[in-house]
Amino acid sequence: MEAEGLDWLLVPLHQLVSWGAAGAMVFGGVVPYIPQYRDIRRTQNAEGFSTYVCLVLLVANILRILFWFGRHFESPLLWQSIVMILTMLLMLKLCTEVRVTNELNVKRRFFAASRWCSCGPVATPSRRPTSC
Repeated sequence: MEAEGLDWLLVPLHQLVSWGAAGAMVFGGVVPYIPQYRDIRRTQNAEGFSTYVCLVLLVANILRILFWFGRHFESPLLWQSIVMILTMLLMLKLCTEVRVTNELNVKRRFFAASRWCSCGPVATPSRRPTSC
């Protein structure tokens, strides 16, 4: 009799725990990348982040989605793969933008520095060469 009296509490509690576990499963793999994303964006430096990790995770999650078409498994795992693919694409986009920007800045600095020799400006048509 007591078990039937507690059903009004246990059934919603079970549903709540089930939804919480599914949410943790879906978004748990993405959580470690949030501080990395913010740090890369703040410092504009992606040197410590390996894009090979993104490649491996993209391939693994794409294969998991392809496997789902052949044999269905729990939907939180499918959603986890979709969320992880989106996260890896965002990380790759950010790393690519940061690295391209940094390379352009280095090339600009090199170009600006190459216009000056060790003892002064390089001779241009409007200037006479300097003697060192």
